[in-house]
Amino acid sequence: MGVNASSYPHSCSPRIGGNSQAQQTFIGSKEFRGYADFRFPSASLGTSSYSQQGYGCEPKLYSLEHGHDKPQDKKKKSSGLATLKRKFIKRRKSSRSADHAKQMRELLSGWDVRDANALVEEYEGTAALKELNFQASLARPEAPSLQRDLAALYQYKYCTDVDLIFQDTCFPVHRAILAARCPFFKTLLSSSPEYGAEVLMDINTAGIDMPMFSALLHYLYTGEFGVEDSRFQNVDILVQLSEEFGTPNSLDVDMRGLFDYMCYYDSLLSFSSDSELGCPEEELRAHKAVLSARSPFFRNLLQRRIRTGEEITDRTLQTPTRIILDESIIPKKYARVILHCMYTDAVDLSYVLPCSPSVGSLSEVQALVAGKSSMTRAEEAMELYHIALFLEFNMLAQGCEDIVVESISLDSVITILKWSSQPYGSKWVHRQALHFLCEEFSHIVSSDVLYELSKEHLLTAIQSDYLQASEQDILKYVVKWGEHQLIKRMADREPNLLSGTAHSVNKRGVKRRDLDLEELKDILSPLLPYVRIEHILPPHSEVLSDATAASCARPILLPGGVGKSLNPRRARRWRASAVTLI
Repeated sequence: MGVNASSYPHSCSPRIGGNSQAQQTFIGSKEFRGYADFRFPSASLGTSSYSQQGYGCEPKLYSLEHGHDKPQDKKKKSSGLATLKRKFIKRRKSSRSADHAKQMRELLSGWDVRDANALVEEYEGTAALKELNFQASLARPEAPSLQRDLAALYQYKYCTDVDLIFQDTCFPVHRAILAARCPFFKTLLSSSPEYGAEVLMDINTAGIDMPMFSALLHYLYTGEFGVEDSRFQNVDILVQLSEEFGTPNSLDVDMRGLFDYMCYYDSLLSFSSDSELGCPEEELRAHKAVLSARSPFFRNLLQRRIRTGEEITDRTLQTPTRIILDESIIPKKYARVILHCMYTDAVDLSYVLPCSPSVGSLSEVQALVAGKSSMTRAEEAMELYHIALFLEFNMLAQGCEDIVVESISLDSVITILKWSSQPYGSKWVHRQALHFLCEEFSHIVSSDVLYELSKEHLLTAIQSDYLQASEQDILKYVVKWGEHQLIKRMADREPNLLSGTAHSVNKRGVKRRDLDLEELKDILSPLLPYVRIEHILPPHSEVLSDATAASCARPILLPGGVGKSLNPRRARRWRASAVTLI
C-alpha cells in the first residue's frame, strides 16, 4: 500500500481528548501533568516498592507438580490449579498496584467542594492544552502536490517538447502529459512525433478564444480550469468540448497510467555503479517534464544541459536524454519508489528493487553486520528520506516521515529517537517519537527499553507536563535507570582480563549495597530536579523513602506537607500561583 504524505493519523497512542465530562469523571485514571501540577497514573501502573524489585525476573509463586493420575483426573486438577494460579496472580497484582482512586479520595477528603471543583476545572483545561500541544506538534510545511507542481510546469514551460499554434499564438506544452490526459491530443500529436514540432490547432467548438484555450490546457495539466469564466458554466459548451476532446479521467488515474506505460518517455535514468554491483544493467524510463516539475535538483540538471548544448545533441539524434546518477548518493534500489512518488504523490516501498547492498548505504551494511536478512520498513524510509532531501522532493520526504512515524512501537522507538535527534534526522518525526515516549512511558520504563533511553530523551520526557505516569513511578524508574548506568560504568572500568568471565560485573551481577551512592547521585543529578517529588502519592511512599534514605532525592514538600495535612485554602493559593506561572 502506498502512503500519502498527508495521511499521518492524529495520534500515536490513546490520550485524553476534549470531552470535559469524561475528563471530570476519570481524573484519577488517566494521568498527565497540568498547571495544577499533579500527575495521577493509570490504574494499571504497578507501584510496588522500589526496594522490592530487582533487575532479574521475579521468582514464581509456586511450582506445579503432577503425579501419576488418570487423564481425566489430571485434566480436572490442572484446570483447577490453573484457575487457582490466575486468582493468586490477580491478587498479587492488585496488591502491588496503586489504588489511585483511593489516593485521590484521601487527598481530597478534607477539601472544600469548591476547591475540588477548581482542581477538576484545571485538569479539564490542561486536557485541552494537551490536545492543542499535540496538534501543534503535528504541524509541518505543506508539501507541493502533483497538481500544484504540474500547474507550475504549465506556467513556467519547463522542458517543453511541442508547440501548439492557436489563433496565431504559440502554446509550448508537453507531449506526454497531453497524450496521457486527452484522446484528442494523443491522436493529433502522434502525427508529429519530432521534437519541437509546431502543431496547428483547428477547434470546431464555437466561441473558443485564447484565454479559454489556455484554461483548457491548464485543466488537462491540473484537473482544474484555473479561471473563473462564465462560459465554463454553460453546459452546452462543456458537452461540445467533451465530444471533441473526449472526457479525461481524474488526474491521479492518468498520471498513474503514464507511470505504468511510460508513453513518449524522453529520458533514461542510469547508475554509475551498475556493473560493480552485479545488477542487471537496466535503465529506468522517465519524462523530463515530470522530473523537472517535481524536483528542483533534476530541473537544474536539465536546464544546465540545455545551457551547455548537450540537449541539442539529443534532440538532433532523436534519442532520450541519459541522466547518470551516482549510486553512492541515490541507490538504484530506490529509483522506482522515487519515480512512482513523482507521478502519484504516494510512497510505496514495494517498489524497492531487490538488489545487492547499495554503495554507501550505511543502513544496509549495519543490517548485515547485525545479522538481519533485510532492512525494516522504517529503516528504508529513513534512508529514502535523506535522498528526498537531496532531490528537494518534499512530497517524498513527508511520505517517508509518515512511514517512520507509523512504525513507532515499543521495539523501534529508541532507534527512531536516535535517528530523528541527529542533525540529518527529521525534527517532525522527533516530535512524534517524543509524544509516543510520553504517552507510553509506563510501558516503556517497565521493559528493558528503559535501559536504552539516553539521558537527553529521558530528561525531555520527565520535563513534559503531559507525561503519562505517576510521580512515584517516575522517581522509581529514574533511579533504576541511574543504577543501570552506574553498573555499565563499573563494567567498562573493570580490567579486560575479567571481561566475559564468571567474575565480571555482567556475569556475577551487582547488589545495591555495592553501588557508589556519590557516583549514583552524580548520574541522577540532571534528572531528579524535574521529578515533582512534592506530588508523590501516597505521602509515605516506600519509593520516596528509599530514595531519600539513599540521599538521591531531597524532600521538597508542598505548603502544609504532602497530601496528609494539605490545607485547602493554602492549596487554593498554591494553585492560583501555579496558574500565573503557566
